[in-house]
Amino acid sequence: METAIVTGGTGGIGYVTAAELARRGRHVVVAGRRPEALAAAADRIRAAHPGSSVSVGELDLADLASVRAFAARVAAEHPTIDLLVNNAGVMAVPERRLTADGFELTFGTNHLGHFALTGLLLPALSAAPAARGVTVSAVIARRGRLDFDNLDLHEGYRPMRAYSAAKLANVAFAIELAARTDRVRSIAVHPGTAQTGIQRHVTPALRFLADRLISLGGQSVADAARPSLYAATDPAAAGGGYYAPGGMLEGRGRPAPARIPAAAKDAELRARLWAVSERLTGVTYDLPSAGRPSRPAAGRPV
Repeated sequence: METAIVTGGTGGIGYVTAAELARRGRHVVVAGRRPEALAAAADRIRAAHPGSSVSVGELDLADLASVRAFAARVAAEHPTIDLLVNNAGVMAVPERRLTADGFELTFGTNHLGHFALTGLLLPALSAAPAARGVTVSAVIARRGRLDFDNLDLHEGYRPMRAYSAAKLANVAFAIELAARTDRVRSIAVHPGTAQTGIQRHVTPALRFLADRLISLGGQSVADAARPSLYAATDPAAAGGGYYAPGGMLEGRGRPAPARIPAAAKDAELRARLWAVSERLTGVTYDLPSAGRPSRPAAGRPV
């Protein structure tokens, strides 16, 4: 039985992804911060899909000690991991906050936590015959900007500025991992437009606008999980690819190649982000093929 890990699997797109993977016969490790939410999610999946194989693991991506502990536990229990879905995230945190390690919370959680987790699980992923790593971004990544002199946003913090930068980092990381190794088929996705729990921090005005946009051109949470599931399971999903709903403005529709943010196509920017991420997290990837020229990513140009 193949093993899949889904971060942020207790609700929203992560829960739908975890439940569907369990329905398809994978053993799913649901990862999240709150024990009660983890237990409830596992119970729901087992009730919806009798006979499914589900376990849970406490993981706080905003705390590198928690990331290391989770990775060590999971790797000990599952020496071979076939799929890692980097789904969890925070969005539009109203004020600048820091992770347990002193990083800006949005960047630290959405990017650095997943960068560290993927690197720590790389030996178990590499042991699988056809491992995949799926990293969930957002359409706003195209508006993101990585200011390497101000990654912690100690100057000019704005909630959506932080979010768009972190989501750009997600795409850049996934594409760079694909460029550096063939040991994991690394793929980026974004879910399009849907109302999920990640919007809980947004202001009332922004929430009203988001609700209006979703009512006009959005989709259900189940449909929003389709790009993740496509990247996780479909033979046609290419390493280094970026997939999203193929409808108008990539808001809804069947999964299709998405427009890659211009910055994420910049090999120098990706290499710099990689080096900074290794330094900040203390996690160095064991990639014998690292350093070879990046191959073109699959997807539509901006």
